[in-house]
Amino acid sequence: MKELTIEATTDNIPAVTDFVNEQLEELGCSMKVQMQIDIAIDELFGNIAHYAYSSETGCATVRVELIEAPLSVVITFIDNGVPYDPLKKEDPDTSLSAENRQIGGLGIYMVKKSMDAVSYEYRNGQNILTVTKKL
Repeated sequence: MKELTIEATTDNIPAVTDFVNEQLEELGCSMKVQMQIDIAIDELFGNIAHYAYSSETGCATVRVELIEAPLSVVITFIDNGVPYDPLKKEDPDTSLSAENRQIGGLGIYMVKKSMDAVSYEYRNGQNILTVTKKL
């Protein structure tokens, strides 16, 4: 397991992506899976940066773990911000045109569709969002 604790700002999304991609490259991860994970990082870390700490800035920890059977990567995002479970947001109606859809929710919907598992818990004053992707 490796982890990175970094200031939760949108400017740090590339650093988080690079950190995770280093681990994925060591595992021989396919480019398709890596791109799906990169999109998830952009969405999830971006949400922490925008919403977790209101007008202040705090830190977030990104943890990368390997699971052997089946071979998977588990990425956990941890912050001490405002409690928020993005999985409770209703999925957008993708049958509607972009103009007729409500704003918000499309990013987490894409994460849920592209990852093999997504979970959230609030424990000990921390938001803990975990995504799992089979390699």
